[in-house]
Amino acid sequence: MTGKEMVKLMKRNAWEVKRIKGSHYIMKKDNEIEVVPVHNKDLKAGLENAIIKRLELK
Repeated sequence: MTGKEMVKLMKRNAWEVKRIKGSHYIMKKDNEIEVVPVHNKDLKAGLENAIIKRLELK
């Protein structure tokens, strides 16, 4: 999964883009903040799984 795909998944789960700094999207939902690197390659498996597990995404 690329960073852009992760951002789309988060948007479908009520997250919004707070700001973009360089190639990092700062996402916000309620009082939670998550930083997603959006480079032109896939996220590493550990990072991808950690974000999905931490945010309980489907």
